[in-house]
Amino acid sequence: GSSARVEFAIKVPVDGGYTWLPVDAKFPKEDYERLVDAAEKADKESVAKASKQLEITLKACAKTIAEKYIKTPDTTDYAVLYLPTEGLFAEIARKPGLTEFIQQNYRVVVAGPTTFSAVLTSLQLAFRTLAIQQRGDEVWKVLGSTKAEFSKFGDVIDKVNKKITEAGNQLEQVGVRSRAIERSLSG
Repeated sequence: GSSARVEFAIKVPVDGGYTWLPVDAKFPKEDYERLVDAAEKADKESVAKASKQLEITLKACAKTIAEKYIKTPDTTDYAVLYLPTEGLFAEIARKPGLTEFIQQNYRVVVAGPTTFSAVLTSLQLAFRTLAIQQRGDEVWKVLGSTKAEFSKFGDVIDKVNKKITEAGNQLEQVGVRSRAIERSLSG
């Protein structure tokens, strides 16, 4: 519904069709460089200020990703914010509660170079588990209807058995009558 283009969209299977998982790479280079410079100079105040600015920038990036690219049902109800360097990802990951805040408030998962494949693998496993669960539900429904039909089948077998027993009894009566007729004819 917009002209915005995500950097990557991963095709994700859903209910016999598919949807897209938006993946957008962000690299707040200036904020990160200010933080690294301040850390190299051992300027505690500048480190705190640059760190806070990096956090604000990252939250803004996550908000932008959520607003531009999360459009269910055309996309998944979450997206991935990819940070292209381990240093940047480590800086974000070490901030207590930041990645959780971004996930909860913007439905955006933060990933770095080494964690990106793990995020995709866990998503793949989740979709497989969901597919298996859905199949399991289908199997239970089939088994439930089969159980009901088998019960009805048992009732029909009982009725047929009763009729066969009755027919067998009637045949015995025919045999008795047949022997009685034979005795009368023999006499």
